[in-house]
Amino acid sequence: MKHVYMIGVGLIGGSFAIDIKNYNPEIVIHGISRKDETLNKALELNLIDKKATLDDLENADLVIVSIPVDVTVKLLPTILDKIGDNTLVVDAGSTKEAICKAVERHPKRRNFLACHPIAGTEKSGPTAAIPGLYKGKTNIICEVEKTTFKLQEKALALFNAIGMRIRYMDPVSHDKHIAYVSHLSHISAFMLGKTVINKEKNERDIFDMAGSGFESTVRLAKSSPAMWTPIFKQNKENVIETLEEYINNLKRFKELMQQDNFSEIFNEMENTNHIKQILNGIK
Repeated sequence: MKHVYMIGVGLIGGSFAIDIKNYNPEIVIHGISRKDETLNKALELNLIDKKATLDDLENADLVIVSIPVDVTVKLLPTILDKIGDNTLVVDAGSTKEAICKAVERHPKRRNFLACHPIAGTEKSGPTAAIPGLYKGKTNIICEVEKTTFKLQEKALALFNAIGMRIRYMDPVSHDKHIAYVSHLSHISAFMLGKTVINKEKNERDIFDMAGSGFESTVRLAKSSPAMWTPIFKQNKENVIETLEEYINNLKRFKELMQQDNFSEIFNEMENTNHIKQILNGIK
C-alpha cells in the first residue's frame, strides 16, 4: 500500500491518516475535500501529504470515505467509477443500509468494504483529529462477502495494525442496533441541551451551576448537525422506534414521581445499574 486517499479529512478521516502514517511512514496520504481551506489546514497539521481530486483516484491503493452519510450515498458510485481494479474503498458511515444499497449493482461492488468504526468525539474538522482514536475500538463490517477476498485481507491488516476490533453484521441489523446505542444518545444530548437553554434564559446560571454530570451528558450536543441530520434521516424508522421506547420510559418515570412511588423509582434505577456490567464487558 503506497497511496491512500482520504475523502474527508476531519475527525474520522484525519485520525485515520495519523494512524496510517504511524503504521507506515512511507505511505503517501492524499486529501480530498469540497473546501480548499479544509485541505490547507490538513496540510498544515501534517494530516495529509498532498491535495487531490476525485479524478486522481485511479492512482489509489486505498480510499477512505469519511463524509456525511447523505453525501456518501450520492458520491460512492462515482468513486467506484474512478478507481483502479485493485483499489479498495472503505467508508466510515454511521448508517449502512442506504450506503450498501447505493452500490449493490455497481460493477466494482467487489472493491468496496462497508465499515463503521465505533469511535469519535463531539469535535469536528481537521483540528479534531487525534492519534490512537481507533485503538481498542470496534469496527463493524457489513456484507464482507461482497468484497474481493484479497482486498478484505488488505483492510483487515490495516485495521489490526491500528488496534481495531472487528465485528461482522448485516446492514439492516447494524442500523437497528446503532439507533439504540449511538443515535438515541445524540438525540438525548441535543434535547437535554435544548431543554436547559429554553428554561435558563440567563446563560450565566447554566455555566455556574453545571457540574460534571451535566457536562458529560450534554457533551454530544456539541456534535456537528451537518453530520447528524443526514444520519437521522437515513435511519429514520429505527430512530423513531427507539424514541418511542425512550419516551415511554420517561413517561413512566414521570408517572411514578406523580404517584410518590419512590420505592419503584429506586427499583427502576437499581435494575438499570446492570448496564455497568455490560459496559465493563465492552471495555
